[in-house]
Amino acid sequence: MYEPPLFRQSDLAELHGLIRAYPLGLIVTHGAGGLTANAIPFLVDASASPNGTLLAHLARANAQLADLREASEALVVFQGAQHYVSPAWYPTKGETHKVVPTWNYLIVQARGKPRVIEDAPWLRAQIRALTASREAGREAPWSVDDAPADFIEQQMRAIVGLEIEIADIRGKWKASQNRTEADRAGVVIGLLGEDSEDAHDMAKVVGGE
Repeated sequence: MYEPPLFRQSDLAELHGLIRAYPLGLIVTHGAGGLTANAIPFLVDASASPNGTLLAHLARANAQLADLREASEALVVFQGAQHYVSPAWYPTKGETHKVVPTWNYLIVQARGKPRVIEDAPWLRAQIRALTASREAGREAPWSVDDAPADFIEQQMRAIVGLEIEIADIRGKWKASQNRTEADRAGVVIGLLGEDSEDAHDMAKVVGGE
C-alpha cells in the first residue's frame, strides 16, 4: 500500500478500532486459478497475538476455501469512512485556484497465514461472538439461541472457520492532513453539508474528533 508518512496510521489500537467499526473485510488470496477476493465479516482478537488475530467463517461451498487451505499468506482489506472532497470547499480556491479534487479515506490492510478450522465448538463460539458484536445495543438483540438448535447445527455444517494471525498490519488515514487549517475547516463544513453518514464520519476525522 502506498503510505506517504503524513497519512500513515501505525497505532495498533486505532487499526483494530477500524476493523471493529467496519468488520466486513475483503479477503484476497492467490491460488491455482489466480487472484480471488470475497467479502466476509471478521472479528479481531487483540490479545491472541502481537498484532491481533482475525476470526471469521465462510461457506464450505466457497471456492476460495481451497486457496485458503494451501495459502502461505492472505490479505484482508478493511475500508473505513470515505468520501469525495471537492476543491470548492477550500478557501484556497478563492485565493489561488491552485486546487484539485481528491478522496479522503481510512483503510486497514492485514496480512497473515490463514488457518481453516473445522472444529464445531470453535465455530459456535465465533458465530456467537460475531452475532453479539453486531446485535449489542439493539432494543431486542437477536441471539443464536433464538433459532432452533437443530437448525443452527444444520447451518454450521455448511460453514468452516477461518483464523489469521496478523503478521503485518498497515493503516492509511487520508484526511486532508496536507491542507492548511483553513482548508481543513472548509472540508469539515463541506462534508457536514452532504447527506451521507460516511461524509459525516469523515468530517469527524478531519476535524480531529
